[in-house]
Amino acid sequence: MTTGSLHHVELWVPDLAGARRSWGWLLAELGWEPFQDWPDGHSWRLGGTYLVLEESPALSSRVHDRHAPGLNHLAFHAGPRHAVDRLVTRAPEHGWSLLFADRHPYAGGPDTYAAYLADGYGYEVELVADG
Repeated sequence: MTTGSLHHVELWVPDLAGARRSWGWLLAELGWEPFQDWPDGHSWRLGGTYLVLEESPALSSRVHDRHAPGLNHLAFHAGPRHAVDRLVTRAPEHGWSLLFADRHPYAGGPDTYAAYLADGYGYEVELVADG
């Protein structure tokens, strides 16, 4: 592993079963594989990095606000443009909605082909096309 590379990300979610449905689909589409499973959580791994969803009994709130201090979004490399387009088309079936539809796929600027999706709990992902 490279010193300084990302080891893992842990997201605390208000509904593990619901979050697993939307995130599980998206992560599988992006090549992540199931990694760990326990009563309050699940993780997926890609290379040396893993992502955890946990419905912790220590949650202080059941609401995520991407506009508040803290995590705004996670950005993933999503392959060529047609792969981003395919994910956007299928995302609503899996609990994701397209953000910034009026500027899609250039909401991040004219040089970035990407999709911004939000799940039903307010978590945002950015799917960035190659090149």
